[in-house]
Amino acid sequence: MLRINIRHQTTYEYTAPVRFGQHQLVLRPREGHDQRIGEMRLSIEPAHAVTWVRDIYGNSIGIVDFLKEASRLDIVSEVAVERFDFFPEKRLHEPWSVKWPVVYDERERTLSEAYLVPSYPADQREIREWHHLQGTFAYDAEGLMLALCERVHSTIKYRRRLETGVQSPAETLRLTSGSCRDMATLLMDLARALGVASRFVSGYLHGTASMAGHASTHAWSEVYLPALGWRGFDPTTGAAVGLHHIATGVSQHPRGVMPVSGSFNGTMGKFLNMRVQVATTVA
Repeated sequence: MLRINIRHQTTYEYTAPVRFGQHQLVLRPREGHDQRIGEMRLSIEPAHAVTWVRDIYGNSIGIVDFLKEASRLDIVSEVAVERFDFFPEKRLHEPWSVKWPVVYDERERTLSEAYLVPSYPADQREIREWHHLQGTFAYDAEGLMLALCERVHSTIKYRRRLETGVQSPAETLRLTSGSCRDMATLLMDLARALGVASRFVSGYLHGTASMAGHASTHAWSEVYLPALGWRGFDPTTGAAVGLHHIATGVSQHPRGVMPVSGSFNGTMGKFLNMRVQVATTVA
């Protein structure tokens, strides 16, 4: 078991007080057999009210309604997460190998099909032209997904972007660079083009940058394989997801799990800047 403490601060600053619209927070880690929350504290300024709901994907969503205007918005989440070993073991192994093409159980087909719809349908020509791996993995769908992850990692150069939103897969392939969310979106649509259900994951990565206190949030992809269930692959690191990955939200589309989203009433000229800082320690 690994216990990771996470401090995530998001700050918005304005030249004059503005009125904030409703905000949505995807900051509470998802809980299950491999991940549990020890404790969590959420601090928000200015005055507000928070309502927690669970969305269609099972994510815990904080809905924030603000009670006063302000020239600064601070959102600080502090959480202690307990991470446990995966089952089955996180490696390529028998007897859990899954043949490719993947065939989903009839009882799961309606749901799995939703995760096969491309997030960027207009990019399918570029996606199909990029596939060259599937012929060598006829009896190992998980191995194919890992090889696909490694190929994205070796082809696309990581570039931290401060702009909101994600690049389309075609744009990421054309630029051969992108943020973690751009690379995760590319891998997700590549998997879907091969007939493997895939989803976008938002969360944190405990590593060198976060231990130094100047990381941001992280993103990767998960694929659904019969018997194995949801398996995570991180194209930014070029490897399968491990104990240092902490998921906060999953979605069929990358826009569905932005860590902080919302609006303010006022001219854009009032907006000064936004800062995000993620720091982690091991207890």
